Formats: sequence, C-alpha cells, structure tokens
Amino acid sequence: MSNPDSFIEEVSEEVRRDRMNRLLRKYGWIGVVAVIVIVGGAAFNEYRKAQAAAEAQALGDAIYQALEGTSEQTRVLALEEITPDPASAAVLGLLTAAESVTGTETAIAALEAVIAGPETPDLYKDLARLRLVLMGDSGPARSERRAMIDMLTLGAGPFRLLALEQRALLEIEEGASDAAISTLQDVIRSAGASAAQQQRAAQLIVALGGDVASLLPEQG
Repeated sequence: MSNPDSFIEEVSEEVRRDRMNRLLRKYGWIGVVAVIVIVGGAAFNEYRKAQAAAEAQALGDAIYQALEGTSEQTRVLALEEITPDPASAAVLGLLTAAESVTGTETAIAALEAVIAGPETPDLYKDLARLRLVLMGDSGPARSERRAMIDMLTLGAGPFRLLALEQRALLEIEEGASDAAISTLQDVIRSAGASAAQQQRAAQLIVALGGDVASLLPEQG
C-alpha cells in the first residue's frame, strides 16, 4: 500500500474514532440510564418476591399457631383475628368454617363471605357452596341450598357429581322419589363417577324401588 493510501486510511480511522467519541459523549447517558433501569427493575422484582414470600410465611405461621389451639372456640377466635391479603381470604374463610363444628352461624358467615369475595376464585366459591349444602337443615334454607346445587351442577365443574347426590337427597326429603331416581341415574351414567359414587347411587335407587341392573357395568 502506498504512503498516500496509508495516510488516508489513518485519517479515516481517526475521523471514525472522533465521531464515535462525540456520539458517546452525546448519547452515552442513554445506555447508562438503560443499565440503571434494568438493574433497578431486577432488584425491585427480587424485593417484591422476597416481600411476598415473607408475607406468605407470616400468614402460614399465624394459621398454624391458630390451629394449635386446644378448643374449637380458641381456634376460631385465633383464625378470625388474622388479617389476610385478598388472595388468602378465601382459604382462611374455609378454614374458619371447617373449625366451626358447633358454631353453625360462624361457619355460615365464613362461607358466605368466601362466596361474596370479589377476588375469590370460582373453585373456592363452589367449594364454599358445597360446604353450605352439606350442612343440611342446620345450614341455609332448603330453597337456598337447592339454588346452590343448581349452580354446582352446571357444566362440568369439579363438584358436579357431589352436588347431584345432594340434589337427590333433597328430592327424597321432598317425597319426589321418581325425580331422585332420575338424578341418581345421572350420577351412575356420568363418566367421572367413581365406583364409590356409583355404588351409593345404586343403593339409593334400589331403596327407592328403582332398577339399576341396566346401569351398572357387568362384573367379570
């Protein structure tokens, strides 16, 4: 390469370096800010995760201590004193209802609060409805229990078959034997019915004077 070409190349390189330095001085702060934002965001996310874990641990410890109470009243009072976040309120309500074995009013209030909670997942609302239905005459009025059963039997919810069994029991109480048999037949025909559920339904059908020979699978 001739000297003029070498000189031109050196000058071009110097111009590029000078231009890069000017660009860095003019826009380099953007990269610095971007790094700060990325690092700061990651640190904030880690802080939030640690804070959420600490809150969950504190809630779990409080529930554990509450359930260590020596009597039903002590356990229920301890659970009622806990102030959960909205996401945990449903679980705490279900636990309170479960511990209120003799305190029917307390159990009903706790379960109704779970159902009314705006942030309660549908699964927990359905579980609370089923718990109210299972309380029988000591729980809500029969008309309210029937309405809850109707909601639970819609679609293919996880508590549909249990709700159908409860509907059959209500129909038996009301003297509607034919309707109860039809409901129990639906339980037996359901693909998701367990052997225990099918057996319970079959026994009730027989007790009501119905026939299950064509419904149950043949024993090999």
